[in-house]
Amino acid sequence: MFEPRANPNANIKNDILSGLTVALALVPEAVAFAFVAGVEPLVGLYAAFMVGLITATIGGRPGMISGATGALAVVMVALVAEHGVEYLFATVVLMGIIQVSAGVLKLGKFIRMVPYPVMLGFVNGLAIVIFLAQLQSFQITNEDGATEWMSGNALWLLFGLIALTMAIIHYLPKFTKAIPSSLAAIVVVSTIVIVFSVDVRTVGDMASIAGGLPDFHIPAVPFSLETLWICLPYAIILAAIGLIESLLTLTLIDEITETRGRGNKECVGQGTANIVTGFFGGMGGCAMIGQSMININSGGRGRLSGISAALFLLCFILFASSLIEMIPLAALIGVMFIVVIGTFEWSSFRILGKIPKADAFVLVLVSGVTVATDLAVAVVVGVIVSALVFAWDAAKRMDADSHVNKEGTKVYILHGPLFFGSIQSFKNLFDPRNDPDDVIVDFANTRVYDHSGIEAIDALVERYIKADKKVHLRHLSPECRELLKQAGDLVETNGMEDPKYHIADDRLA
Repeated sequence: MFEPRANPNANIKNDILSGLTVALALVPEAVAFAFVAGVEPLVGLYAAFMVGLITATIGGRPGMISGATGALAVVMVALVAEHGVEYLFATVVLMGIIQVSAGVLKLGKFIRMVPYPVMLGFVNGLAIVIFLAQLQSFQITNEDGATEWMSGNALWLLFGLIALTMAIIHYLPKFTKAIPSSLAAIVVVSTIVIVFSVDVRTVGDMASIAGGLPDFHIPAVPFSLETLWICLPYAIILAAIGLIESLLTLTLIDEITETRGRGNKECVGQGTANIVTGFFGGMGGCAMIGQSMININSGGRGRLSGISAALFLLCFILFASSLIEMIPLAALIGVMFIVVIGTFEWSSFRILGKIPKADAFVLVLVSGVTVATDLAVAVVVGVIVSALVFAWDAAKRMDADSHVNKEGTKVYILHGPLFFGSIQSFKNLFDPRNDPDDVIVDFANTRVYDHSGIEAIDALVERYIKADKKVHLRHLSPECRELLKQAGDLVETNGMEDPKYHIADDRLA
């Protein structure tokens, strides 16, 4: 199912070659994340193939790459350790159902509520996570079985091959763009290692990737409420993490390519992919920012890039496992280091001192939480902190102009939003004890946003009634007048001048 509008940047040759590059980088990532989740390597590889193929075909963002990810793997490990891999497959199916439901209910639009500082923090945090994930390749296991950092010639050799890979990726586009520079770098470095029998770690040193086609398999778990209660909490967390990471990656690619993906369609695509993956022995997945950046930087723009990446990966599993296992990890590390450099928003260092301190704090906070915990927690924390900062700033904008007219009536003309955060400022504007017997409160330049604002108005009216004074409320919306309890006939209607807006109150639902 393709987009009705053709992507002018899509190119068949670029998409296929970019897909091959991405497939090569997917192999060690999928294997590594399978180990993190505590499952067999093929479980991660099958997930990368199926999730990648289905989301590329029916998802909402051409050019975005999906597969098994570390953000999901770290949640899965506890489930696998306690209940086994069959419960993981059942959970992945349930996760997919939740994601499809989110798309059908059009919840993807809520990604627009993520502020830009949170986006910057997300990008920077993921770049750091990708970088840290590569550092395990600089460790070796000694004779005692303990892990230690590499040193001596082995370390310098690894550095040299990584530097060569990065140099090819950086400089080759200056001479030709006929072949993706990342693919050329992998081929050149692999050839050098094979021809000269260089003793470095390869993909095959991680695990064998040989296998057959994935088989249809209904998860072998009891179909009972007990199973549902075991799987549901994990499924909700996995669905949330998967959708947040996918939709944020979609937004990032939108900005890079100056095109627009479809968030709700991506939710359905991700969910469908995970349902299918759960029934074919895969660990599930979501969008992968690192591989997506490799794809975009290599010229992959259309759906064919993601489809070819998935099909190439399947070919590696079926026919070319022995060749792929010969690729040195140094080449793939070099590719990922380039991704880190390209993903990290270096301009954030320059703007930190120029943007509001609250935004700078959110940026750094989200980056740190992404590294320390996971993406979903970081984004939720960032959105909550940003919302609280906004509420605090909005609360400070509540004020009033007051004067006594020629009839001796004191008039308050309010300015600013009235909501839970500005209630105290609203209360402090009035002095029922010292005000004259007749008071007018004009809401023409303000807006009541929630039930807390309604209660504050009611409380104000009650204060004036207790002081044996009369207060007139002008320019309130029909919803406000309906919800006010104490005001009664003190609310003056002004026909055409009264504003019309909706208030966040359950009683109006």
